[in-house]
Amino acid sequence: MGKEQEFLPHRLVMGVLVSQQEMISLVTEQLVAHYGPLLGCTEPKVFTYTDYYDDEMGGKPLRLYLSFAHLIDPSRLSTIKRETNALELEFSQHGGRRVNLDPGLLSLANLILATTKNRAHRIPLADGIYAELTLLYTNKQFQSFPWTYADYKSEEVKLLFASWREQYRKQLKQEALL
Repeated sequence: MGKEQEFLPHRLVMGVLVSQQEMISLVTEQLVAHYGPLLGCTEPKVFTYTDYYDDEMGGKPLRLYLSFAHLIDPSRLSTIKRETNALELEFSQHGGRRVNLDPGLLSLANLILATTKNRAHRIPLADGIYAELTLLYTNKQFQSFPWTYADYKSEEVKLLFASWREQYRKQLKQEALL
């Protein structure tokens, strides 16, 4: 019989879509207030992978990715998704989102994103929140799946998460968790 063990803490990461450049600092300040200082933040780029958000956000949104300095218990993912949903609602206007937040967990083995949408490949966590294995780290690189969002499939994003994975690995060693 296996014995229960505490989870190894994970790196909290966040995919962020905003409708306007000016919103980035407002959203980032709120996220830092909730989850602590940032370890990494990409430059915002126009999100061209899909037009799914265009109508709701009034045009092509800007995409950026955040990495938080403090490691977290991965069992918090569903709570964090509910908190980010509440932030999205705070920033909404006329019933439409101006911000979309996709929290995730980065580990040495994978990237897991939280979502409210149930699909065959998603695992229920709690309170209507599901976990999706989005990227798998194998053969010294991240691999995607047929269901992985197009931007997360891109080499640029996989390399970004690989660099953040290396920072995470070093932090685990520094904190004597590995």
